[in-house]
Formats: sequence, structure tokens, C-alpha cells
Amino acid sequence: MTELLLGPLLRYVDESRATVWVETDGPCTVAVLGGSARTFQVGGHHYALVTVPDLDATTPYEVRLDGRVVWPEPGNPPSWIRPVAGSATLRLLFGSCHFDRPENANHRKALGPDALAAYGAQLARTPDSGWPDALLLLGDQVYADETTPELRRELSARRDLRRPPGHEVADFEEYTLLYRYAWRAPGIRWLLSTLPTMMIFDDHDVRDDWNTSRAWRARMAHAPWWPERLLGGLVSYWIYQHIGNLSPEELDRDETYQQVLAAGRTGDALPVLREFAARADREQNGTKGARWSYYRDLGPARLVVLDTRCGRILETADRAMLSDVDFAWLRKITEGNHEHLVLASSLPWLLPPAVHHIQSWNELACTDRGRVPRFAERLRQVGDFEHWAAFRASFDRLSSLIQDRAEGASAPATVSVLSGDVHHSYLAEAGYPHPTRSRVVQLTCSPLHNPAPRVLRGPLRAAWWAPIAELFRRQAERVGVAQLPLGWRRIADPFFGNAIGRLDFDGPHAEVRLLEATSDRRLTAACRERLT
Repeated sequence: MTELLLGPLLRYVDESRATVWVETDGPCTVAVLGGSARTFQVGGHHYALVTVPDLDATTPYEVRLDGRVVWPEPGNPPSWIRPVAGSATLRLLFGSCHFDRPENANHRKALGPDALAAYGAQLARTPDSGWPDALLLLGDQVYADETTPELRRELSARRDLRRPPGHEVADFEEYTLLYRYAWRAPGIRWLLSTLPTMMIFDDHDVRDDWNTSRAWRARMAHAPWWPERLLGGLVSYWIYQHIGNLSPEELDRDETYQQVLAAGRTGDALPVLREFAARADREQNGTKGARWSYYRDLGPARLVVLDTRCGRILETADRAMLSDVDFAWLRKITEGNHEHLVLASSLPWLLPPAVHHIQSWNELACTDRGRVPRFAERLRQVGDFEHWAAFRASFDRLSSLIQDRAEGASAPATVSVLSGDVHHSYLAEAGYPHPTRSRVVQLTCSPLHNPAPRVLRGPLRAAWWAPIAELFRRQAERVGVAQLPLGWRRIADPFFGNAIGRLDFDGPHAEVRLLEATSDRRLTAACRERLT
């Protein structure tokens, strides 16, 4: 009999429809409520994304494989689908950087409580009227370059871990194991089966510092194991994360998805996805071969989720976080009347000011204009100097776009930029030379389960201090970095615990909270800020 290997994951949900993703150990027909789909095969693995129609109320659901109920498992609570109403209210969770729970007790203690697991436990005790509408995972859903001892044991059965890439994931087959470990914990599995979830990748989903610079790409191109790692990462991301971000209409129009269904229901679609992944990574004439960014309308908010990793332009003289084509798409998508505009970038737009100035200085130092470009490039990779500040032209371009939206006649009540990556959480407010109609804020929540080393916490706090920020600003401008087009201030102290963010909208009103995991079953409010 065919069994359920992973999932169900509740992905796209609107007022009347939902999609549910599963992985099975063989070909079958998957049924959820009134929807069904035949599995497709990729690399010998079997998947389905089932569209569930005609939702009109919060409903418990079962997963059937060829008519046999396989979920929920005996003794476990039911999973639910709750339609996302097109109303004036919205509750959105967000966070990033979730490391798998290791079996070693000392390692578990060092990582601390798991905020995602804690929210799942808390949700199970909450009436559905108080449930969030959606969860947004902002990168590092898996750590392909930092595997647990449990996963390493499985990898060692396939190959000699003394040879590169060693303990890191090597190919698509090993990525399937990585995802299975990452989403296997019962509490997290139930949470992902019940809460509509959107995702975008960051570097560790592929490898630390992925696409930091042209020099980084050139160095990795010489590693004989890298092509399979990269293709495996992008193919698995498409299957496990990306397709669930799309609506049923977008899936119908998506050429790659339709090709995969056609090839994978009668054979194996891995060649189709390998070709797609190679095209997505390839840069030609300042564009990339695929767009991973997407948008959703959720209640009173338009949410735009940006790919700030694979979509980078690095081969031209004018490196960019997003291509001209993607910036034009972003400008068009953010037009119109929206009560609130939410931009999601795994990498923060507004960093602690001193860190921002260091990164902008480093970008200039890495060019021929810098005195020590090789040293500066090494510093960029060691120090992770790769955020919007290190793509200064893109930073200015995004800042200008946000200013246009916040000053316009149809300006939303708030413009929020949600981010993760930096392993600490903070809230900051942007201030432009002329007052804006919208309140503009950077909301950073990281990590869900992977705290920053204690040695970094003092410097990250100090990076907000005005005298230190001013020192680095002067140094950056002295070597030729342009003056900033805006300023920003901290509105909540940096927080270093495992946490999840919660953004609440009610008509024009907005409020954000950072919820700290005090155990694997409980969260408490670390900070709360009314945005309007």
C-alpha cells in the first residue's frame, strides 16, 4: 500500500479554495475533501498538490491515498482548512531561520526553544476564531550546509563523507531527506497541515553566502560537486516550497508546472526540472531565467514576496539585488489602492545603521575604486556583507519605490518590509526628507530556531548607537559612498531569542508583536508596537 511520507502541507488558501501538498512513497491518487490529484514523479519520488474547491467554513480534513485514509494518523488531532476571508482584518505570522531539532540534548539546549513548534502547540489550544490567517517563512527553511548528526548517518550510507561536500547535502536525493527531517516533528507537521503557509528561500536553503558576489559564483563554479548541489537545491525548492505559493490559476498558467505534470504522471519529470533549474540560475543580459517572487492579496493587505537570492544580477558592472525586469514587475504590482502594503524580503532593507554603512563601504571597496579589493571581497564573504546595503543602487531604488507609494494620493496606511536572516529581531521606522502619508517600517524577525552566538549580540546592539553609526557613515562617505536618501530609527530594542512575528491588520489599523519562545509549548510577547 502507498504511504504518506511527508505532509500534508496546507499552502494556498483564499475565500473558497485551498491547495494541499503531500509526498508519498509511490504513485497514487490523493484526495482531500472534494479535490483529488494524481501524483507526479521526480527523481523516483512522488508528489501531489491537490486543489480543494468549494470551501465555505473552517473544515477538518482527511488525506486519502487511493481511497484509504492516511491522515490524520490514529490518535492525532485533525487538521483544518480555514478560508482566508476577503475582509478588513488579517493576522499574518512571519519568521525565518529554522534549524531542525537535533537528538543530542546539549545541542538542543544551545539552540533553545523552537518558536515554530511552540506556536503549533499554542495554536492547538486556541479556538479557531483566534487563529492566524497565514504564515510566511522568510528563508532558511532547511540548512543544506549544516546537517544534523542524524541526517549525516543517512548520508554516510550513500557516500564517503570524507570527500567534498562532506557533511553537506550533495544532490536532489539528499535534499529529499533534508526536507523530511526538517518537517517531520509532530507539532510542526500539524501546524503546517493547518495554517496556510507561504515561503521564500534564503542562502542556507542552498548554501551559506549563496550568490553573495560574482567572485563567490566564480569560486563555486570550480568545485566539482557544486553543479549537482545547486540543481538539487533549486529542483527541491520548486517542489517542496515554490509551487505551493501559487494560486490554482497561476498553476494552470505555469508552463513548467504543466510540463512536470505531463512528464511526471507517465514517467519521471526530473529532466524537466533540471533544465528549469539551470535556466533559473543562469544570468543573461542582466536578467535571470525564472522569477521566484510572487504576490498575494490577503484581506486588507497586498503582500509581495521578493526573491533576493537567486534573482540577483552579479555578472554585469551594475550588480543588483533585483533585475530591471523584476523591479519593473515590483513597481507594477505595488500600484493601486491597498489598505496596507507588505513587502517581504528575506534580507532586511533597513539594517542597524552602522552595519548598513559598513556594507555600503565594503561594496565600493570590492571594486577597482577600492584600494584593497581582494581583501574587501574576503571580508564581504566572511562578514556576510550582502544585504540591500551592499547593493547600494538597489537599496536606493527600493527606497525610492517605497517613498513613491507612501507619498502618493492612494498611499496605504502602512508600508511594512518583513525580513529575517540576521538572527536577531528588531523594529525600525523609516523617515524620508518629506513626510509620507504611510507609516513605513522594517519588521525583522529571526530566528525561529537558531539563535545568534552571544559574542555577536553586543556589537549588534552597539550598531544602533548614534555615535558609532555616525563614525561609519562618515567613513563610507569619505571613500565615495553616496548620502542616504532616508533615515531610520529603532522603535524596539534588538531581541536575540527564538521568536515569531505577528502582524495584525484591522481596517487602517496595524499592530506588530514579536513572540518569544519560552519553551517548546509556549510563547510570550517580547515587544508590541502599534503602527497606526
